[in-house]
Amino acid sequence: MDRFSANLTMLFTEVPFLERFARARKAGFRQVEFQFPYDFDLDDVQSAVRESDQQVVLFNLPAGHWNEGERGIAVLPDRQTEFKEGVERALEYALAMDCRKLNCLAGKLPANVSEREAWQVLKENVAYAAGELNKHGIRLLVEPCNSFDIPGFFLDSVKAARRLLNEVGRENLGIQFDFYHVQRMQGELMATFADLKDEVGHIQIADTPGRHQPGTGEINYRFVLDTVQKMGYQGVVGLEYIPLGTSEDSLQWLTDYLREGTLHE
Repeated sequence: MDRFSANLTMLFTEVPFLERFARARKAGFRQVEFQFPYDFDLDDVQSAVRESDQQVVLFNLPAGHWNEGERGIAVLPDRQTEFKEGVERALEYALAMDCRKLNCLAGKLPANVSEREAWQVLKENVAYAAGELNKHGIRLLVEPCNSFDIPGFFLDSVKAARRLLNEVGRENLGIQFDFYHVQRMQGELMATFADLKDEVGHIQIADTPGRHQPGTGEINYRFVLDTVQKMGYQGVVGLEYIPLGTSEDSLQWLTDYLREGTLHE
């Protein structure tokens, strides 16, 4: 399963977070990702990674008060100092775990901030983060998220994400391409991916409706995974879905897929 990573925020939630690393290893994963590690002591996270012999491939920059509904602070004019502090904190965790990619969630547009001002703030923050990460050979990704699940999310289209990359102009800046979010916002999955593939730094998958495992909804993931490989994508595919059934049971689609040899590991 070298081409896949288990998202430990979504998968193996039957056990506490620090125990999910070993659970993922037992299930056959050698790579993991997650949304945020910051509620846990860095030494404890390092120990979980080391003891499970996992590679951490991705996690997010701090994204504000998540439990209160915030989904990023990169568009908030009055939180730029906090954003910069978050970049430094993320770097501390990333360097300790040898994680080479970090994701930036833009956040929701506040009622008292214009789109023009929010765009400028987002550009400044992303440029700053990309510059700091580049000093350590780490790539920064931005993720378009659908505004049905996250009403008011500012960076809600791949078109906007590409514009951001072009205007910021940093070589280590890329797109996190989540097929679930793209399907919800616009569809045309493979044409959209083909157009963006040179900018894509990471892929995540979930089916729709429901954001469950492949095979539970309308997306033909056998075709998707075969096609992205044929297009030359060499990166990891993150499993960021809500399991129907236990986490292990939800992986049957992947076992079947790999057994049939469609995707070469």
